[in-house]
Amino acid sequence: MEQKRDTLLWIGLTAASVLLAIEPLRWLLTSWRDPSYQSYGALYCVVLAGLAGLSIKSSPPQGPSVAGRVFVLFLLAAAIRLAGQLLAINILSALALSLDVFAVATVLRLDRRKLALSPFWMAVFFLFALPLGPILQRVAGFPLQMVSAEVACEMLSPVFSDLLCEGVRLRLNGVDVLVDLPCSGASGLLLLVSLWAFLNILYRPRFRVALLGGLSVIGVSILGNALRISLLAGGLALGIDTMEPWLHNAIGLFTLMATAIPVLMVYRPQPRAVVVPKSAVIKLPKGLHGPVVFVALVAAVGIVNAPKRPMDLSAPVVAAELPMQLLGQRAKPIALSETEQRYFTAYGGTAQKVQYGPMGVNIVRTTSPLRHLHSPETCLLGMGFAVRFLGTTYDPLPSSVYEATGPDGRVWIVSVSFVSDDGQQTASVGEAVWSWLSGASRSWQSVQRITAKSLPEQDRISFEQAALAALDL
Repeated sequence: MEQKRDTLLWIGLTAASVLLAIEPLRWLLTSWRDPSYQSYGALYCVVLAGLAGLSIKSSPPQGPSVAGRVFVLFLLAAAIRLAGQLLAINILSALALSLDVFAVATVLRLDRRKLALSPFWMAVFFLFALPLGPILQRVAGFPLQMVSAEVACEMLSPVFSDLLCEGVRLRLNGVDVLVDLPCSGASGLLLLVSLWAFLNILYRPRFRVALLGGLSVIGVSILGNALRISLLAGGLALGIDTMEPWLHNAIGLFTLMATAIPVLMVYRPQPRAVVVPKSAVIKLPKGLHGPVVFVALVAAVGIVNAPKRPMDLSAPVVAAELPMQLLGQRAKPIALSETEQRYFTAYGGTAQKVQYGPMGVNIVRTTSPLRHLHSPETCLLGMGFAVRFLGTTYDPLPSSVYEATGPDGRVWIVSVSFVSDDGQQTASVGEAVWSWLSGASRSWQSVQRITAKSLPEQDRISFEQAALAALDL
């Protein structure tokens, strides 16, 4: 009878955990399919599933069951899920799924088999299945740009005597090179850190050793990215078009391999000793089994239906005053989609879309740039466009420039600038977010200009200048 009661207890807790995981798992699967997230998270889950299968096949588990010890993980996962639901932050809710990975690996005793795997590091490795790239670029992209530019400057200074370094801008042999957001090294950093986490699954090192190894991997990644920037900038200075896609990608692959190979060769920590717990499971009094299951199920239902109260709502902002015409072209307002309307209603801020003949102007204003601002690439990829970053311009306003090819084959040039109410101007959403996080500039707007690539260059410049002048930028 006791075994039956225990079985009912675990069935109830498992059901509650599944309820908590449904929505985050649905969002995670969506992020894998939606090109705007630029996520390859499914590959990480395939690797984890493959490792788990090999471990299970290698031998039966050794030692007593420790399934009862994962009970506390349910409480922690529930707390994280509640925070994600209340704050309306999907990725925070999805973080709780890593605890589910740890719980499953622990119940299967993957660390007690011939092919021993670390449940903790499996949970850490699972985090890379989340769309971390765009988030890392926006939150830490600007400091990564600054560090990479500084290190690249040190690498280039012995070779180019006329090198000038100004923040994220490098100038050598009369060529102006910007360490822009795509060159921040966020993607390479994530790949190298995920390799470190994968090795920890196999080696199962002590946490202190793994932490020191992780810091070293981050340092190696920054050096590798600085080397990549140096090769790109040096090639441009010597008249080689290193921004040509095939050469740009080849240089990136070379520097990634140059950093990954030393990590594979050098990072081989000793596994920590396996500690066998004295008590295998947590014993609850028989009379508490039913109430615990009831409370867990009620709590799970309450958490998934809790009202959203995000803290990063934008304060009320005034919409931009757009001109009635530009260069003789009358303004034609474009209505926001239902999804966009719901989003700005829920989280504040304003968005405007206006067409002036061959040119479109999109403006977003907010006091919560982390919630509202992003590069045009995010939306364009989600709409089915093929997007290529063309670089950064500074005249008449710092702007990131993209080439977008639609499903119908039409090609567009998209320029975006980010401007704060106190006059700060940047081409990088990462710098805008970093400034907001540091408290320097609280209110921001993105100004996006869209023209057909077939439009004569002088006409495109004239429209952009007229739009920026009308907006007093």
